[in-house]
Amino acid sequence: MNEVPVMISTKDLAYLSDMFEWQSVLTKVINHYKEEVQDEEIKSLFNNVAAMLKDNCQKIVDILGGMNNE
Repeated sequence: MNEVPVMISTKDLAYLSDMFEWQSVLTKVINHYKEEVQDEEIKSLFNNVAAMLKDNCQKIVDILGGMNNE
């Protein structure tokens, strides 16, 4: 299913909230360790992962934001 339904259940909302929290916590962890490592290749990988996690958070926000536009 590629479309977000017009209305989501309470269970779906709770799961989206959990997913957002997981992504947010992982972003903080990645950013912390990015400052701890010396290897530039690893820092670059951490930057890529942090960008992916930020994108995932934005997708969740977009899904929830779209609920008001229907």
